[in-house]
Amino acid sequence: MKRKAGILLPITSLPSRYGIGCFSQSAYDFIDWLKDAGQSYWQILPLGPTSYGDSPYQSFSTFAGNPYFISLEALVHEGVLHQEECDAVDFGDQADTVDYEKIYKNRYTLLYKAYQRSWITENHDYQHFVRKNKWWLSDYALFMAIKEQYNNVSWEQWPEDIRLRESAAMEEYYKELYPYVEFHQYLQFKFYEQWSTLKDYANQKGIRLIGDIPIYVAMDSADTWAHPELFQLDEKNVPLAVAGCPPDGFSATGQLWGNPLYRWDYHRETNYKWWISRLTYCFQLYDILRIDHFRGFDEYYSIPYGEDSAVNGHWEKGPGIELFQCMEQHLGHHDVIAEDLGYVTDSVRWLVHESGFPGMKVLEFAFDSRDSGSANDYLPHNYVENSVAYTGTHDNETLVGWLDSIKKEELEAARDYMCDHHTPKDLLYKSFISMVMRSNARTCIIPLQDYMGLDNSCRMNQPSTVGKNWRWRLTEADLSKELKEEIFSITRRYGR
Repeated sequence: MKRKAGILLPITSLPSRYGIGCFSQSAYDFIDWLKDAGQSYWQILPLGPTSYGDSPYQSFSTFAGNPYFISLEALVHEGVLHQEECDAVDFGDQADTVDYEKIYKNRYTLLYKAYQRSWITENHDYQHFVRKNKWWLSDYALFMAIKEQYNNVSWEQWPEDIRLRESAAMEEYYKELYPYVEFHQYLQFKFYEQWSTLKDYANQKGIRLIGDIPIYVAMDSADTWAHPELFQLDEKNVPLAVAGCPPDGFSATGQLWGNPLYRWDYHRETNYKWWISRLTYCFQLYDILRIDHFRGFDEYYSIPYGEDSAVNGHWEKGPGIELFQCMEQHLGHHDVIAEDLGYVTDSVRWLVHESGFPGMKVLEFAFDSRDSGSANDYLPHNYVENSVAYTGTHDNETLVGWLDSIKKEELEAARDYMCDHHTPKDLLYKSFISMVMRSNARTCIIPLQDYMGLDNSCRMNQPSTVGKNWRWRLTEADLSKELKEEIFSITRRYGR
């Protein structure tokens, strides 16, 4: 990865006429806009199908793609949907906000019509896709069909015969629900067909795509249901312990994520076969892969199942460098970004160093009065070349929102650091972007909201909250010529 710059923007945040960003013409236009703005990278969030809470970090599958991203315009062009049908659907009345309830209720109805009109069984490309991906697709499609049969409750609440995947039950449900199984296979075929075309276009324009995978999978996922042996579950497939993070200065009770924990001894015995399959698939989807919660490979926080907070958890050892040595042995070299944020121990620093992966530096962490001093890893003069610098991530406040929320002494410390006591506060976000861009970090990624100078009403996610996240999106007017030229100027000024 050379000295370059990019922009962080989820697919959901793209402009669109049907309620949510997707692989429509707007995505292609955004790639053109990135190229003209002098950018080399487009970083997105995980692409998986989302569950309750709409978080891309809690997905029904680590391999499947989100059907929300399938372009309805492309299906109209194919002739399996009609323009009038799409225009008649209520996807929400705010162009800058995703209404997930309306998307969920109305988009699948259109997609099912497209499936019924597609004559998919006669499509050789579809048949090839199903055969090639059977190792994960069959379980996922059946999982989703059964979920719909039982009003989308978690598989933990299904009847015991299918919850435990007894062979007679598997055959019965597959036969009974086959049209819906095939529907979900069709959705995945269209998702990957459209995504592959978009990725090829981006690469032809010189834009590399940075994908993102969570370290954990959701409990209510096809992965956990189909492969309980990979996780710390009992003989009835009930978790023994779940994931989270301990109490800290931000939360007195820690965070209880609830994801099942891996049986690392089993993964080691199988030479990390499942992980190699997962990573192989990711490197087909993305040019660069950001691995979320990288410290969990060094040590992971284990919370007894049934606890209502993370207070009674404890640390366990993860696989360490062995997993990534195995990855390189099987897959060769690939570009990876290690999300090494939060409380970083010496052993985590050693793991990141040994892996050779660049870690992340987030400017908003640099001026916290609880961690003052010139040795702060997040101060730009401490950024090593082999790192990826951000003003903030999807979990942070926007720069403008952060500047409004920090203490007066923290803002003064930031101004002292920049030798800038004259820039008006409403323009100060530009000084912070410039500070990150001129750092020694080889790669610099800026959330688009920060370039636009938007406040926290446009924040992507506020951790530990539900119902108000992942909703912000652009309008066509936001991607102006003036903004593009300003970004290009900053990028060129600092040799990126």
